[in-house]
Amino acid sequence: MTDKEKCAPGCDCHDHDHEEADFITLEFDDGVEVECEIMGVFDCDGKEYIALIPDDGSDDVYIYGYKEVGDEEFELIDIEDDEEFEKAVAEFDKIVAEQA
Repeated sequence: MTDKEKCAPGCDCHDHDHEEADFITLEFDDGVEVECEIMGVFDCDGKEYIALIPDDGSDDVYIYGYKEVGDEEFELIDIEDDEEFEKAVAEFDKIVAEQA
C-alpha cells in the first residue's frame, strides 16, 4: 500500500504527519452507530474500496465500495455481490500482508 493509499480521502500526502487518524461514524439499518477509523482506500479490478476499523474492541475490518463525490466528500457503497466482496477482501489481505 502506498502512502497515498494509507491516507484519508483528500489527503495531499507527504506534507504532514499522519499520526492523527481520520474517523467516520457508520449508522446501520437497526440504528446502531459505530465510529470507525479510516484505514485506507485501495483498488481492486478497477474499482476503489475503503477499509474501516470499527472502534468497538473487535478485530473486524469493514470493506465498502468507495466513490468520491466532491472535494473531501465520499460515498460508501455496500458490496452486494459475494464474488466481488471476496475479491476485495483478498486484495485487502494481500496489501496488509505486504505491509507486515
